[in-house]
Amino acid sequence: MRYLVTAAEMKQYDSNTIDKIGIPAMVLMERAALAAKAAVDAYVCRQTDASSIITVLVMAGVGNNGGDGLALARLLSEEGFQVEVWCVGELKRATDQWRNQWKILQNYPVEHCTTPRRMEYTIIIDALFGVGLCRPVSGVFQEALERCGHLAGYRIALDLPSGIDADTGRIWGKALKADETIAFGFCKRGLVLYPGCEWAGKVTVADIGIPGKSFQGEIPGMFAYEEDPLLLLPGRSRSGNKGTFGKVLLVAGSRNMAGAAVLAARAAYRMGAGLVKVVTCEENRLVLQTAVPEALFGTREELADGLEWADVIAIGPGLGRDGEAGDCLVQVLAEGRKPLVIDADGLNLLAADSLAQEKLADQGRNGRDVVLTPHVGELSRLTGVSIPGLKEDLAVASRALAGRLYATVAAKDARTIIGRREGPICINLSGNCGMATGGSGDVLTGIIAGLMAQGMEGFQGASVGAYLHGLAGDRASASKGEQGCMAGDIVECLGELFSRRKEQERKAHGGQIGVRDGF
Repeated sequence: MRYLVTAAEMKQYDSNTIDKIGIPAMVLMERAALAAKAAVDAYVCRQTDASSIITVLVMAGVGNNGGDGLALARLLSEEGFQVEVWCVGELKRATDQWRNQWKILQNYPVEHCTTPRRMEYTIIIDALFGVGLCRPVSGVFQEALERCGHLAGYRIALDLPSGIDADTGRIWGKALKADETIAFGFCKRGLVLYPGCEWAGKVTVADIGIPGKSFQGEIPGMFAYEEDPLLLLPGRSRSGNKGTFGKVLLVAGSRNMAGAAVLAARAAYRMGAGLVKVVTCEENRLVLQTAVPEALFGTREELADGLEWADVIAIGPGLGRDGEAGDCLVQVLAEGRKPLVIDADGLNLLAADSLAQEKLADQGRNGRDVVLTPHVGELSRLTGVSIPGLKEDLAVASRALAGRLYATVAAKDARTIIGRREGPICINLSGNCGMATGGSGDVLTGIIAGLMAQGMEGFQGASVGAYLHGLAGDRASASKGEQGCMAGDIVECLGELFSRRKEQERKAHGGQIGVRDGF
């Protein structure tokens, strides 16, 4: 699991480390410079001849990020590199740490310039802003980014590419694209969110000596899974049976439109659910029983029985928006008490029915575990916020809707964000653009329902489900190509994720592979 921090969180952890733990600021700055130097050395070893003259331009602001750049310039000059330092900004605004580094630097053979002296460098170090930027770039800073953007050389950003918002990844008018970014302490949210992640290049998180104690009880508000998927699966008893591993009721499909129901049902089975019953129109019986012979079939007249039978209910894929579909949602909310996943047309029906929203919120408030899986269009209909407005900060939008409806909200976009009322939220970093294809969301619904049927609570089921969905999508796109990937390929690749289970892993977990404790 990886923490992703905001600028405010990072500044607080820095402050706690310095003021409460007692590690001097200059020590942290020196370790940051050493981490950046390791990246420079690695690039030089990969790309240059041993006899080559290494030229380095350090573009430094007058804040602490610039101080990191000055410390790095000193270390590189000691290696014999030809280093130029280009300071941008008013020196009277320089921080104390910057001034200390500047004073030390005067004892080293580093050139100082008011504008770059070359058009090409071996390496360009971006140490202009770091995480402190919170307004559009202008004036001398804009000019510096524009000038630097025309220089040739391998660009390494310290902590964050200049011009990128540390929290949202937005571009503040002008930014400098990096080939590599060295994030100090923890990864910043803007390095994984679009468009910032497209400007960061290869991201390496460097340990600079900020320990977990620096949280002082305030852990970061966002995390991402990056574990081996085998470690995230629900425990599975060797003495279990199909009833043991959970029963999914899937209310999906409309008249002669069974595709979404097929994909969701297959995905739920692939995730290990013991039984899946699909409640749909009678016209879909033949297609469903041919495509997923393992699934049980039920008509919409049999919905009430299914609500009692199930361990988890999922409604929406391919359901339609007619009166009959609306009646199904009303019945699920009125009579169902089991954990619930709402997707696709279920969300559109919910968005158009304020009474249904009130009912859902009341159930969530009283303990019903509910997961909503809207893409940004559906999220816009549920919140009344425009799609561009949502994309400015999807984490805030996900948290807000989760708070209003007392539910987990998996807001699907290029980066899916799983929000909840309280506690850290999750961002999914797996997956690729090949998954932007019809039916992919139906597969995710089946995955989440399959996990919840086996006992996962909603937030964890949605977070782990999105991660596994993305990993399967990565395998499918690697096999079929991003243009050729289809939702059915994602389902098939789910099984491949889990086929590497090893006997020693079973032994290490007492005969089972269980879910890690935590969020």
